Amino acid sequence: MNNRYLGALVLLPVLIMIFLGGWFLKITVMLLSVRALFEYFHVMEKKGHKPLRILGYLTWAVYYMLILFAENPLEHLSAVLALSLTLGFVYMIFHEQTTIVDVGITISGIIYTAGLFGFLILLSQKENGLYFVYSVFIISWVCDTLAYYSGRKFGRRKLNERVSPKKTVEGAIGGLIGGAAGAFILWLVIRDVTGIAPWHFLIMGFFGAMFGQIGDLAASSLKRYAQEKDYPKIIPGHGGILDRFDSILFVSLLVYVYTTYVLG
Repeated sequence: MNNRYLGALVLLPVLIMIFLGGWFLKITVMLLSVRALFEYFHVMEKKGHKPLRILGYLTWAVYYMLILFAENPLEHLSAVLALSLTLGFVYMIFHEQTTIVDVGITISGIIYTAGLFGFLILLSQKENGLYFVYSVFIISWVCDTLAYYSGRKFGRRKLNERVSPKKTVEGAIGGLIGGAAGAFILWLVIRDVTGIAPWHFLIMGFFGAMFGQIGDLAASSLKRYAQEKDYPKIIPGHGGILDRFDSILFVSLLVYVYTTYVLG
């Protein structure tokens, strides 16, 4: 069997668990995020850095305990990150081989993986939150699909050849349109449930697609920096978790921010 099809079969139960919501979603997201943190540390070590793994995993555990059990988890996030940073500085002071770069890479990795994956759980805890979780995946998938076909059909100008040689400006524009269209289609299905105006979904889809493409480029940029083709493989034919969920992470951030600060 083709590895990509085998990989799709591996991903299917993961997506089902997320779409079921509740503790299925929470446990799945936690496992995805800790694996993503491992992958991030792995590629940074390949580049010669020394991220503080124990500090990273400890902060991951504290952050998810807050998400699962604290009433307003984000109120405590700055304290958790500040404490983690302080512990990183303490370690740096007493270990000559550890530098400020290693501490910064550790904190960045925590935010990039644990922090961004956590927005899927935070979204699911909102009223009608599971629909917002669905919107994250729909925006990302339709964006990726239309970006690919738009790029193949109309692509002429490179978007950022240094980071991702195959991506084009035309493909990126197609992705933005696709994200908005995907979100609008979801609105057509759930409009009677949420009572949210359609233009909110169009805006979320458009800017979600923009954030998703930034996430894709960010993951590619990290790999190129570390001179790695893929993150450590776990999904046949698809690479690592960060290879498959790179855009999802940033779309979830945008959808959470929009539903929290615009929709209220």
